[in-house]
Amino acid sequence: MGRRIDYYDDPEAPQANSRVPSVNVFVVNARDEVLMIRRTDNGNWAVPGGAIDLGESVPQAAIRETEEESGITCEITGIVGTYSDPKHIVYYTSDGEARQEFSIALTARPVSGEPRPSSESKEVVWLPKEKLAELTMDRSMRLRVDHFLQGGPTHIG
Repeated sequence: MGRRIDYYDDPEAPQANSRVPSVNVFVVNARDEVLMIRRTDNGNWAVPGGAIDLGESVPQAAIRETEEESGITCEITGIVGTYSDPKHIVYYTSDGEARQEFSIALTARPVSGEPRPSSESKEVVWLPKEKLAELTMDRSMRLRVDHFLQGGPTHIG
C-alpha cells in the first residue's frame, strides 16, 4: 500500500493534478464520544471519510465511508463545514495523484455496528472530545476537529 503525504503551503509539494470531492464524518455517540480512526497510509488520527463516488449523494458517501473504515453505520445529522484550500495538497505515492483539497465535513450519530479496523484504519476508537487534542493528526484534520469542537457557525473555506 502506498502512503498519503499532506502538504500545506509547501513549495516542495507536487503540482495538483486532481480534485476529488470527499467527506469527513464526525460520528458522536450517546456518551458524547467521537469516532476516530488511525489511518494505515500515514499513521495519523482522523475521522472516517473519503471520496464521493459517481452516482452517490454526499450523505450516501459519508455513510458508506464510515462503515467501510470503522464498522459503524451512521445517520447524518448536520454539517461542520466545507474545506477547499488550494494550498493543501494530498499526495498519494501509490499512483502519483496530487489532490487539491475539497472536503465536506458532516456530523452523524451511530445507528449500529461495533468499531473494527479495516484496510484503511489500523485502530478505531470512541474518544471523549477532550482527548482529541492529544492525538497526532494532519493540520487539515486538526482544523476540522477544532471547528467541530467549537460548535460555532458552519465553516466555509
